[in-house]
Amino acid sequence: MTVLVITGTGTEIGKTVTTAAVAALAARQGRSVAVLKPAQTGVAEGEPGDAAEVARLAGQVTTSELARFPEPLAPDTAARRAGLAPVGPRAVAEAAEKLDADHDLVLVEGAGGLLVRFDDEGGTLADAARLLGAPVLVVAQAGLGTLNVTTLTAEALRARQLECAGVVIGSWPAAPGLADCCNLADLPAAAGAPLLGAIPEGAGALSPTDFRAAAGSWLAPRLGGAWDALAFTARAAADTGTHQP
Repeated sequence: MTVLVITGTGTEIGKTVTTAAVAALAARQGRSVAVLKPAQTGVAEGEPGDAAEVARLAGQVTTSELARFPEPLAPDTAARRAGLAPVGPRAVAEAAEKLDADHDLVLVEGAGGLLVRFDDEGGTLADAARLLGAPVLVVAQAGLGTLNVTTLTAEALRARQLECAGVVIGSWPAAPGLADCCNLADLPAAAGAPLLGAIPEGAGALSPTDFRAAAGSWLAPRLGGAWDALAFTARAAADTGTHQP
């Protein structure tokens, strides 16, 4: 894959850290990486946004941000309230294609979930992915409620004939509970796609050197790492006394 769209099942679940981990592993393999953030919301002018955070953690990557809106709202709402032009799916696709011409891998990190509105015409990240013909990596939470929103996201992808590349848990808790461990086995069924990683909570607070060194243990081979879903699930079950029937 040369363009990978990264979405979440909601906000604040680890999309940016997951994007950074994917970027770090690709860069370590000698691939040139670009990270595109179509719409950055909730960050003032001059402050570092998500793309800058990916670059800080991952290292040598090209970053691009198409628009920035100060209030932490859906992109179309934030643009309207700021009196600024929104960023539509076609602009996102064109920017990603331009980056794709000069890079081995382009990561497009969305805002919030798959169907958050980008503009007043109802354009979404899913529309940009369709224009690009790109697979979509879904970042999900670990605990209760994740199966429903992951299923809904996967159904929305299938309805648009988009490929779900897999699911990554964006913040795996240091002390997982019963629901967290059971969800390791259930998320692939909910998504109709493989579980491709689990990022430990607090990973974004690591130093860039430690982050890059550890990223391979968080993500599966398809994303450039060595993480094994079956082994991780079995280990989590053993640690918590959770036994799958």
